Amino acid sequence: MTTTPEKTPVQTPLTAPGEILHTGAADYPGLDEWRRLPIRQQPDWRDHPDFDAAVGELSSNPPLVFAGEVDKLKRRLAKVAQGEAFLLQGGDCAETFAGATADKISARVKTLLQMAVVLTYGASLPVVKMGRMAGQFAKPRSSDMETRGEVTLPSFRGEIINGFDFTEESRHPDPKRMVQAYHTSAATLNLVRAFTEGGFADLRAVQQWNKGFMENPAHARYESIAGEIDRAVRFMEACGADFDGLKRTEFYAAHEALLLDYERALTRIDSRTGEPYVTSGHFVWIGERTRELDGAHVDYLSRVHNPLGVKLGPGTTPEDALALIDKLDPQRDPGRLTFITRMGAKNIREKLPPLVEAVRDSGAKVVWVTDPMHGNTITAKNGYKTRQFDDVMDEVRGFFEVHRSLGTYPGGLHVEMTGDDVAECLGGSDIIDESAFDSRYESLCDPRLNHKQSLEMAFLVAEALTQVK
Repeated sequence: MTTTPEKTPVQTPLTAPGEILHTGAADYPGLDEWRRLPIRQQPDWRDHPDFDAAVGELSSNPPLVFAGEVDKLKRRLAKVAQGEAFLLQGGDCAETFAGATADKISARVKTLLQMAVVLTYGASLPVVKMGRMAGQFAKPRSSDMETRGEVTLPSFRGEIINGFDFTEESRHPDPKRMVQAYHTSAATLNLVRAFTEGGFADLRAVQQWNKGFMENPAHARYESIAGEIDRAVRFMEACGADFDGLKRTEFYAAHEALLLDYERALTRIDSRTGEPYVTSGHFVWIGERTRELDGAHVDYLSRVHNPLGVKLGPGTTPEDALALIDKLDPQRDPGRLTFITRMGAKNIREKLPPLVEAVRDSGAKVVWVTDPMHGNTITAKNGYKTRQFDDVMDEVRGFFEVHRSLGTYPGGLHVEMTGDDVAECLGGSDIIDESAFDSRYESLCDPRLNHKQSLEMAFLVAEALTQVK
């Protein structure tokens, strides 16, 4: 008997059977079958006067990413599945339109680059770098409505759908927000590409990435590594070596493919192969609340050629995992499917082993990634959602322990983090306590690790990876 993920009310299909609203990939067989299936976590905006125009504009806009880039990522993830690389995935819980500034994006990218340097240097492994950015605007909710006092309004579902302010006007779903999300994502991707291809990611500047951040033990350790890398690079230059990989890096964009109107409108047919790709991001994942085998999300994403992720919570059974592989990766293609486990520190050592054993014994080559954030959310005494840094770290340790005991490869880390000096998760070497929340808590949804905490985590993971090899 298999279990089903956390449920919210099932909504009716978004269009009548057979109706196709989108011009992009409109004639591809089966691509609109999801419209006939149960679907969760979607706004009710079919009758909005701007819906058709917004979808039509998205359908005719240029893709945000290209099939060739997506295929390259899949090859990189195949290396991860085979234990020859490591996936680092991080970024905001929910992006905001106002947060897409050069300073905030550069701080986030810089933090991920620092984490990747620590992992690469410490574990002598290539690191696939992927941001939860340029598309992470939609969020699942446990309830469709939110009540404050005597007022009940629709829940905030991310800025691609409605606004955070608790007013009727703000909380009413507006499909024009999808167009704004597209343009914000395009601007973010342009800036990320400029950073990672134009010298910002040059390893010869590895020490400069630490400038502007307050000192703490993690930064001191990073400075030591940066000095060693700098000496190594200077040695190679003196020998006449000029490696292109020192000057730029690959960086991929990922988000939860929650809002299917948006994903469908940005699906395009690859002129090389005639196959459909979601072009809203290189990598998309299915959340714990929408991973039902007979649901719209699993059906739709089973038909596109992007590498896919699926979040697996503590209620997942081995039968669930194997059925998802059969549906999403029937060809058993390394790099196609990533399982992102979100068990919680108290569950990881008990709940993960049966899943890993079942997948291992089936012969499937999935990428195993830990999300140590979502299973460890608590409410602080002052009402803020938060996470204990020690709990997050303990889940990471448990993830590595399980894979080490089963002879499988712990392939990656998926974290909600920021490059800013926020106070949202408790603990760390520079201890964050609840008193800092009032002035430095910025997330609209879930608490994120700040820059220092993210770097501390990278050192822990690097040490754990050295024990795997």
